[in-house]
Amino acid sequence: MANSIKIRARAKGNAVTVKALIKHPMETGLRKDKKTGKVIPALFIQEVTCKANGKQVLLAEWGPAVSKNPYLSFAFNGAKGETVNLSWVDNTGQSDSAEVKVK
Repeated sequence: MANSIKIRARAKGNAVTVKALIKHPMETGLRKDKKTGKVIPALFIQEVTCKANGKQVLLAEWGPAVSKNPYLSFAFNGAKGETVNLSWVDNTGQSDSAEVKVK
């Protein structure tokens, strides 16, 4: 799922706020297709990781209860110019990542 992440990172003092929108269907495996009546297979993000200059600042373990196209916002101690990398892996092994410089 290439280019599934929109990310921003802004510094205010020594706090960096990261905001990200991840495009992903996030299916629970419990819904049925209205046309066919068959169960839609589970497809959800299991792990979200964020690194700043190679050091892990966030590790989130998600499950099927997270909504479609999830929004994530968090803060950590950092500074302007740092490189922030956000990545995710879903239950089928698909993954994506995005990188941005802190403004």
